[in-house]
Amino acid sequence: MLTPLGFSLLRQLADGQFHSGEDLAAKVGLTRARVSQVLKDAGAAGLALERVKGRGYRLLEAPDFLDAKKVQSWLVELAAGRELPLPGLVEVVDQIESTSSELMRRAQRRDVHQVALAAEWQSAGRGRRGRAWTAIAGGSLTFSLGWKFEQGAGFLAGLSLAVGVAVVRALESEGFKDVALKWPNDLIHRHLKVGGILIELNGDALGPTTTVIGVGLNVRMPAAARKDIPVPVTDLASIAGRRAPPIDRNRLLAALIAELATVLQQYESNGFAAFAAEWQHRHAYQGKPVRLLLPDGATVTGKVAGVDASGALVLADGPRRARFLSGEISLRRA
Repeated sequence: MLTPLGFSLLRQLADGQFHSGEDLAAKVGLTRARVSQVLKDAGAAGLALERVKGRGYRLLEAPDFLDAKKVQSWLVELAAGRELPLPGLVEVVDQIESTSSELMRRAQRRDVHQVALAAEWQSAGRGRRGRAWTAIAGGSLTFSLGWKFEQGAGFLAGLSLAVGVAVVRALESEGFKDVALKWPNDLIHRHLKVGGILIELNGDALGPTTTVIGVGLNVRMPAAARKDIPVPVTDLASIAGRRAPPIDRNRLLAALIAELATVLQQYESNGFAAFAAEWQHRHAYQGKPVRLLLPDGATVTGKVAGVDASGALVLADGPRRARFLSGEISLRRA
């Protein structure tokens, strides 16, 4: 697990140059032995670290650490000439339990509307159905955005699907082509998972409702880390290709926040119906046979006919139609 001390050392190594253990120890106020142990933990967290006797340590692929000021600067540039609703606050932390959990806690005490919180490392990142979310320090993009709606939970049933549309739009604008959606909240590329969305709600049945929208994306994921993930995955670097320029995570985060703010504002006025056609166009399994794994262990098969205005998946089995709300249902290729 990476600690604040670990990130302090990693930021010293972010220039890609060799730094002696003695110099690193002096800069962060640790013993050389402690520096060695902390950097071993960094290596275990998925960072490629090189140690050469007589020269010290360096990062083979120095990550572009997230920086709130850089993200804000990119947001201003992206908004130039466009009427984009910018978030009220962008905050970046090195290490946290979960960005979504933190915003949900804050929502009990104060307004988190339009607050974006990103983290380099989550010790307890969560996906749907309580699954752990695997992230790589400097190689993932994990953030949450708070948004307040005047409506209640029923109106927000299709929100995760609209958020998926926003994320794919932002990725396309940054050059990542052919990323598709998988009902209800996965982002995939050629059937490999590249990201996911988690929506959490807090409010009255009829509103208002505070939502926390969590997004996780694989940016650069080492092969060793992929072995620990129970589903086949890919990353944005692989989608972009070897000849593509390096991915600027600060700019990418700004593009995602800007598109999310635009979509959420439109959702407030028009609900999911405004995004249903686009979502179906981007759904990897539209018109294809699938299996649904239900919470009680039963399996339902059919062809995806689309989604309705509430975001429920509609399956066709001959002339019959059946609709399914996301809940604890998982979709698989037939």
